[in-house]
Amino acid sequence: MADVIKCVAIDDEPLALDIIEKFCQRIGGIELKLFTHPADGLDYIVANRPDVVFLDIEMEDISGLQIARRIPEGTCFIFTTAYLRYALDGFDLDAVDYLHKPFAYSRFQAAFNKAIRRLGQTRMPASGQNIVVKQDYNNITIPIDDIVYVEAMEGYSKIFRVSGECVVTRMILKNLLHLLPSADFVRIHRSFVVNRSKIQTFSRKKITLCNGAEVPVGRQYSSVLVGPGE
Repeated sequence: MADVIKCVAIDDEPLALDIIEKFCQRIGGIELKLFTHPADGLDYIVANRPDVVFLDIEMEDISGLQIARRIPEGTCFIFTTAYLRYALDGFDLDAVDYLHKPFAYSRFQAAFNKAIRRLGQTRMPASGQNIVVKQDYNNITIPIDDIVYVEAMEGYSKIFRVSGECVVTRMILKNLLHLLPSADFVRIHRSFVVNRSKIQTFSRKKITLCNGAEVPVGRQYSSVLVGPGE
């Protein structure tokens, strides 16, 4: 996948778009385009083929159901609507999820994660590329090869870099993992993900990394590194 997850939100109510924008900022790593005019949003989707579309259904100019039928193959879409009666139509169109307004952040995040899983691991970034995360109100570009390990904090993740810098982003570890290539990064603890290429020594209990940091290995993750019989 590209450095960021490209998303579009279409809703003729600006307040609804504000909520989606704030929720995307909390997740981080998302490039979001907002449209209050459905026709403009559809034109942008067809021309740019984003990864995920958040789509209201009842709008003045055109129904979200009509837009969904014209979304290019390979783009996931999630309905965001106040009307439950459209739920069956939404799933018939192969929507990833159906968010009933008003929805909480946790529900939005769950729907977004479903879209990421549908997009597939084959579109995750390869080694040598970058990821983009949000720190405070700034987007930070980090080369994947510069990441030594990531530590989960309460509601945040702390990214430790070869350069010695740390980036703290308001993205939980599970969501950050979606941006990292699974071939290069491994979860070795509930709170830690490490770059395989930065491991110097390891045992069932701890890993020493190239920057001298020692991180614990969780009991349930030990077989990932040393194998169940070793």
